[in-house]
Amino acid sequence: FALVQLAVDGLLVALAYVLAYRLRFDGAVPLRYEDLRDATLIPLVAGALVVFALFGLYGKSWRHLTGSDYVQVGYAAAVATLVLPAFNAVFQPVVLDLAIGSTVVGVPTSIIVLHGLLSLLLVGGVRFAVRRFYERPPRGFHARRGARSVLIVGAGDGGRLVLREILRNPGLGLRPVGFVDDDPRKRRNRVEGVRVLGTTDDLARILDEAEPDEVTIAIPSAPGVLRARVVRACRERGIPVRTLPTVFELLQTQGQLVRQAREVRVEDVLGREPVRMELDRVGAYLTGEVVLVTGAGGSIGSELSRQIARVGPRRLILLDHAEDNLFAIQSELADDRHVHPALLAAVLADCKEEERMREIFAEHHPTVVFHAAAYKHVGLMEANPVEAVRNNAIATRVVARVAGDASAKAFVLVSTDKAVAPATVMGASKALAEFAIEAEQARFPATRFNAVRFGNVLGSSGSVVPIFRRQIARGGPVTVTDARMTRYFMTIPESVQLIIRSGALGQGGEIFVLEMGEPVAIMDLARAMIELSGLVPDEDVAIEVTGRRPGEKLHEDLFNAYERPLATQADKIQQAGRATLDPRSVDAMFDEIGLLVLEGDAAALARKVSELSTLHRSVQEPAEVSRGVRARERTV
Repeated sequence: FALVQLAVDGLLVALAYVLAYRLRFDGAVPLRYEDLRDATLIPLVAGALVVFALFGLYGKSWRHLTGSDYVQVGYAAAVATLVLPAFNAVFQPVVLDLAIGSTVVGVPTSIIVLHGLLSLLLVGGVRFAVRRFYERPPRGFHARRGARSVLIVGAGDGGRLVLREILRNPGLGLRPVGFVDDDPRKRRNRVEGVRVLGTTDDLARILDEAEPDEVTIAIPSAPGVLRARVVRACRERGIPVRTLPTVFELLQTQGQLVRQAREVRVEDVLGREPVRMELDRVGAYLTGEVVLVTGAGGSIGSELSRQIARVGPRRLILLDHAEDNLFAIQSELADDRHVHPALLAAVLADCKEEERMREIFAEHHPTVVFHAAAYKHVGLMEANPVEAVRNNAIATRVVARVAGDASAKAFVLVSTDKAVAPATVMGASKALAEFAIEAEQARFPATRFNAVRFGNVLGSSGSVVPIFRRQIARGGPVTVTDARMTRYFMTIPESVQLIIRSGALGQGGEIFVLEMGEPVAIMDLARAMIELSGLVPDEDVAIEVTGRRPGEKLHEDLFNAYERPLATQADKIQQAGRATLDPRSVDAMFDEIGLLVLEGDAAALARKVSELSTLHRSVQEPAEVSRGVRARERTV
């Protein structure tokens, strides 16, 4: 398109030059100035185009110009205007012979000024007209019948992007009714033809007057206080609220911008920037592999399946023992995400059944295994300790051993911070699972076994967030077991990124931990969620402290006392360095536990898993870990 732009600019500069003469002499141009105009026209146009090119006016499409580009147009037009007198002074193209001698015909100052102004007007104007043409159709915006009215909070760049997308796409079925912005200079002004109706302090009045069908918060970085104020006013009137995603979320999705607007989420106010990884880069090792995801229908397993499908595995095996969940993720990948059915295999099976696992490995030959199948509800596991250990510990050992026998390249266990100094059966069962893969690493060195440990996952089934949402929806009370309690939190995408990244880290036998920032007070989280619902804590919704449940800790840890945080090659991921376990000790422990599970002796099983802390050699680090720590200390 640069050649077209050059041709248009050349014509406009020539037109500006001709018009300058006609305006200066009111149409009757003297003969000597006609000669001067004709002699200087082509050199002037050529010189102006060179100047424009040097100022970078041909580096982008005119429909995408910004304010800084128009400033460059102004500078270029000013400099290009000087080409005319410079050329005339050097080359003297027109010389007038007089009785007293010859004289050079100079360019009148008024011609230079008029040419400069007209060039700026025409060259800048055509760019502005093209941009406006693409941003808003010339015939104006006509929302389709039945379009929903939208009030946009934020008249900055984000708000303009939302508005332009609505104006360009009437098929979205949206009709903008106005902006709300806290900048007093924008009050009563129009942005892209839509009026700024007031500030967020006026939001109640604006909502009553404009009566929008929905409100979009177009400030991705808006603080939680502003979001809570908007949500509160809208919820009182039954108006749904959506918020514009961050730039990262937009880059990770495809489709139109307005369609990406999402509901306000509690992670907006958690106070920590999410860890971001480039999936195509960190998951490149999965391309062309046969990947098995156990627990594929669960919160973590389903997101793992979605993300893995994006990096091009040769085949994706979805395994779950719940047919509804398995059918849901298989249908989503095939129908909604257009994964070819030949690349998917949905397997209904139970990880505890070793013979069935061997059948699956023999049929599908998975090369990478992500083991996300587990029970995680602490209260239920306390009431059903035998099943907790059978499913979380023994099943993990079964799948890991089968993967080793099948010479899989990698096996990744999804673990939890509750496996650190476990105080519940659920935590102990996951600690046993970590021990199991460490022992299998010694038994099958050709397979790289790793575990991934992280805190509470926001929005996963059974987590505190959906529980709080249900309690708030029914009017409270929101129950907190202890006002001092804190927890580490992460989002489902964060956890899945960590799991995928860890599959390519280390040499095997490692436990990886995400750097999760500071723990979040559960009481603060409860208050924030109530405010996000447009309600006032302790007034609209009560918060009730119920007392800690058996085994529940005030604060979770990410590392055991006998573990040491070690840096890894991956940003924001640490390794839990600890002494290497004797596989025979792990086997002996599992033999005893397996017998108690078969007998269904819950009391004896609880006593046995309480001995987990004695399984590790408590203090001495392995030689290779110590060398790594000393090497890093020398580097520092």
